Amino acid sequence: MREILLRRNLLGNSFMTGLAFVAGFGILVGSSSFAKADDYKLGTMDKLRIRVAEWQTAEGSIRDWSVVSGDYTVGPAGNLSLPFVGDLPASGKTTDAIAQEIGVALQKQFGLKDRPSASVELAEFRPVFLTGDVDKPGEYPFAPNLTVVKAVSLAGGLHRADAGQRFARDFINAKGDAVVYTTEKNRLLARKARLQAEIAGQETIDMPKELKDLPEAKALLASETALMSTRKKRLTLQLQGLEDLKSLLQSEIESLAKKTETQTRQLELAKEDRDKVENLAEKGLALSARKMASEQRAADIEATLLDIDTNSLKAKQDINKANQDEITLRNDWDATLAQELQDTESDLDTHNLKLATSDALMSEALAQSNDAARFDPDNSASIGYSIVREVDGQSKEIPVQENTALQPGDLIKVTAGVAMR
Repeated sequence: MREILLRRNLLGNSFMTGLAFVAGFGILVGSSSFAKADDYKLGTMDKLRIRVAEWQTAEGSIRDWSVVSGDYTVGPAGNLSLPFVGDLPASGKTTDAIAQEIGVALQKQFGLKDRPSASVELAEFRPVFLTGDVDKPGEYPFAPNLTVVKAVSLAGGLHRADAGQRFARDFINAKGDAVVYTTEKNRLLARKARLQAEIAGQETIDMPKELKDLPEAKALLASETALMSTRKKRLTLQLQGLEDLKSLLQSEIESLAKKTETQTRQLELAKEDRDKVENLAEKGLALSARKMASEQRAADIEATLLDIDTNSLKAKQDINKANQDEITLRNDWDATLAQELQDTESDLDTHNLKLATSDALMSEALAQSNDAARFDPDNSASIGYSIVREVDGQSKEIPVQENTALQPGDLIKVTAGVAMR
């Protein structure tokens, strides 16, 4: 009986620990939005979020290396400094490579049988820098899908040199904002479609009609589909864990029921023996010691039956709790989806309003200019863009367009002038 209870407790604890570990790693995977993060080479000022855990085969449990886990920054020398590992060269390597090296280093340091598993996520990319004809030159945080025009918008748009250039620069600033808002709106539309598919229990996401003609539509839906798959796997794993726990408890109840039958038969035999001994004792044919022994045996069997009934009741209570946990998990999932959909729709309304404001500002800028008739809205200014990027260990200046995708650490040079027909 003690072995069954101990096994059930160990399995329950291992299940809950594993569930938390898998859910945590699912969050880490789901939160990565950089399409080429697997190929990204780390550099100075990149910030990483590292989580380390170890599956202990002998104990059948997971050890959380909380001392090593945390947020780290690649230093000026291109190294990461981790407890027990020391300085680890990181510049020019991928997050996967760093994760492997951390696991190997910890296994070697402590002579572990099982290699710890490390998850390395890009928490924050090294910044980009803007200089030239921008309103606020300086350092700005990098984000996936950041383009030249988005970076200029972060820097406050083009620098207002004088009143004669105000028209062109007002127009360009509003246009840059509109590009940023449109990109975010498209991403929100894809997210809304994914949430609607999850709520409806669909396996695929329907393409929103607003995105059908956009070149980036397939990529947006592919990203949301991958996220939906990850979230579904996490929920399925949690539900399956509860089902496994209930099956284990049900097997225990059935085993206890069989023991009850056996003990009941033994109790009946013990009572019969006790009655016989009492009859013999009354006739003076049996010693009092034998009578006490028969009574003690019957009492012990009754106590064992009581323990079995108690353990069976406890297992049934645990099954009820697992059923309640399953109901709570499903309700929380539905509530989370509903809240996320509501927040997404609110964000969409906000970005539609911002887009309308940007359009109004562009129209006003055109209306206030005497040169509006000669101004080309699609090529409103003669703006020169170039980026200084480290290529093969050397800095290289590259001419680019406003929609050129940036990389972390880029220096963007902006030179602006009004273009007339």
